[in-house]
Amino acid sequence: MKKRRTKRLTLKEVASQIGVSTATLSNAFNRPSQLSQELRKDILHSCEQIGYAGPNAESRQLRISKTKVIAVKLSDQRTNNFLDPVSNLVLQGISQILEEADYSILLLPPYFKLQHIEGLKSFVEGFVFCGPPSRDCLDELAHQRKAIVAIDFTIDKGVSININNRQAAKACAQVGFSHNPDATSVLGLKLSQQNENTSLDNTTLSDSPENVMVERLKGYEEAALDNNLLIHKQNIWNIPENTHFYAYETAKYVLQQPSRPELLLCMSDQIALSAIQAAKDLGLSVPADVLITGFDGIFDAQRSRPTLTTIEQPSILKGRAAAEALFGRRREHKIVMHAPLIIGESCPLKNKGNS
Repeated sequence: MKKRRTKRLTLKEVASQIGVSTATLSNAFNRPSQLSQELRKDILHSCEQIGYAGPNAESRQLRISKTKVIAVKLSDQRTNNFLDPVSNLVLQGISQILEEADYSILLLPPYFKLQHIEGLKSFVEGFVFCGPPSRDCLDELAHQRKAIVAIDFTIDKGVSININNRQAAKACAQVGFSHNPDATSVLGLKLSQQNENTSLDNTTLSDSPENVMVERLKGYEEAALDNNLLIHKQNIWNIPENTHFYAYETAKYVLQQPSRPELLLCMSDQIALSAIQAAKDLGLSVPADVLITGFDGIFDAQRSRPTLTTIEQPSILKGRAAAEALFGRRREHKIVMHAPLIIGESCPLKNKGNS
């Protein structure tokens, strides 16, 4: 005897049961910004109680191919993502897997609002977020039952791909502190919402729990404390974009200060390489006059002279893992990848026995 299939509740039936309009119920799942948090929370709780998962609910993993399109939400302007070596490598990794499956990529800029195109969520088969979007955006997608992968931040529903930024930054800083520098400066990246080069004395540190650059700063500070040192706010600099122009100008300014730092901890290899160039242009020797560390492990870091002490991020592997997760090839929900320390000439490790 065949089991009778339970009829799926319709939007109209659910709205009637919980006492709201169909438009309000639809907004709770598709346009959360249209409702107060309290009302939306009550509606979702009521839906959960009666076993309603939302309109047109789909599996969280990709089903049999329909459009063969994956949306990649960028954390920076599209031009910067192509110029930035790390972002470029992540996109390469995603593309490698999608090309094997004959899928296409739809690139979405950071300012793009998903609610602006109602058909987008049904058109694409999954989303990769390169950096954290707004909370409303994530909530909206979570209730669409689309496959979601987060790179460089963590989500509750979906797959997250990260490295341990704090631990890696601490290990890199420890190499610099092995030289017992009298003064240390941090050339940070996007530590603040302020879109200009400035020290943390003149701006507010980002309070986002998903800011990986803040995690790197915490790693530097922990390493400093382990060496009975303190990095003062006026020596921590915010660089708004990972470009040579911003990094070079900031590094040059910092290296011309009366209390010139003997150690520069840079939050990206692009910043570190620009700092090396600024030091050379000022007649300073690296590492004799100033020690410099980076973060990312891009190809140019090992081609530079001096070679760079840095953290080698598995950027291509991050992208590949993200695409593999979309296809259900990875079962882990929280993937933390290894990022090894690379000792270069810009900041060699000084043994304690050396003078």
